[in-house]
Amino acid sequence: MIKIGRVLLFIPVFILLIGAGCRAQTTSAATALSPEITHRIETEIRSRYSVPPQIDISLASPKSSELPGYDSVMVTFKDASHSTTHEFLVSKDRKTLAHLEKMDISQDLMSKIDAAGRPIRGNPGAKVTIINYDDFECPFCSRMHATLFPGLLQSYGDRVKIIYKDYPLVEIHPWAMHAAVDGNCLAAQNNDAYWDFADYVHANQREITSNAQGGQNWTLAFNKLDTVAKERAVKHNLDQQKFDACVKKQDESAVRASMAEGDKLGVDSTPTMFINGERISGVIPEDRLRSILDRALADAGEKAPTAAAKK
Repeated sequence: MIKIGRVLLFIPVFILLIGAGCRAQTTSAATALSPEITHRIETEIRSRYSVPPQIDISLASPKSSELPGYDSVMVTFKDASHSTTHEFLVSKDRKTLAHLEKMDISQDLMSKIDAAGRPIRGNPGAKVTIINYDDFECPFCSRMHATLFPGLLQSYGDRVKIIYKDYPLVEIHPWAMHAAVDGNCLAAQNNDAYWDFADYVHANQREITSNAQGGQNWTLAFNKLDTVAKERAVKHNLDQQKFDACVKKQDESAVRASMAEGDKLGVDSTPTMFINGERISGVIPEDRLRSILDRALADAGEKAPTAAAKK
């Protein structure tokens, strides 16, 4: 599910015409954008990317760019609580708008993800890592979770490790943050307790939502989550006093740190997975996911499961 409030637009390489015709330009100092050109740029960007009306778009004053014939214009997208800025290029004759996406390849992408202490399913020593930015309330995450577990894990369990990171879309999912905190209270003490909770919540999203009585009282949904989490705490013999204190405190700091990390990686929807650095957004068919895993295993010098094992 694509987030709405915390907008991080994915902008591919493109060239937009905002006037009639283009011609070669010589390098010169940047001049201000006229109100008409400013309006054209804002309108083109809003239309092309279906920017919601609640998102404000603002343009900074242009500056000279490294690309001959173009000035640099920083465009900011902002809602009530978040903002993101992207660099665009506007031609000196103000007839062409362009965006060149810069990709940081200075270090391995997986090294930018902090997985320390996160619960693991599969083989902790596996050469292929699946990191999934997950939202407990997202229906698409539920579908992806059902693809991963139990079938795919049974086929690849000794060859991969699966780690979930928190990325609740708090603007549209009222109980997702609470679920993430409860899950982390379990994870702090027991790996299996966390996954037991994750399995239940993903499989019973509608039941949890129904406890809110039509969205009129989300406290009831929170109470349901706490009950489910406590049942797992008892089942897995956790320190009850420590667990109860954690749930009562509802400390969101670790969850929000995970969200901020996802933002830096360009995560803008759930589920978003990174498989040995390859990004996969949204729900994908199981056969495609298996193909990606087989390729990752081959790249790591490992053999993929046999056809019989995949069944």
